[in-house]
Amino acid sequence: MDLNNLIGIIAGIITTSALVPQAVRIYKTKSARDISLTMFVFFAIGIALWLFYGILIQAIPVITANSVSLLLILLIIIMKLRYG
Repeated sequence: MDLNNLIGIIAGIITTSALVPQAVRIYKTKSARDISLTMFVFFAIGIALWLFYGILIQAIPVITANSVSLLLILLIIIMKLRYG
């Protein structure tokens, strides 16, 4: 594995894991009142575009990180709609 991919993987792990505490908190409290739906929808669109870009350039770290991030963001959006 080269240094570029290693840096990409580490960056992806850190940025993707930043979403986990928010998802866990919403799930535990069953409240998403303070979460901005608009922000997460825009965030999802941006991450989806990063994922598409990663696919176009065939960059596994970009594809992996943004796939997991998009799943977490969609989960947060679903919980916002359910517990909002």
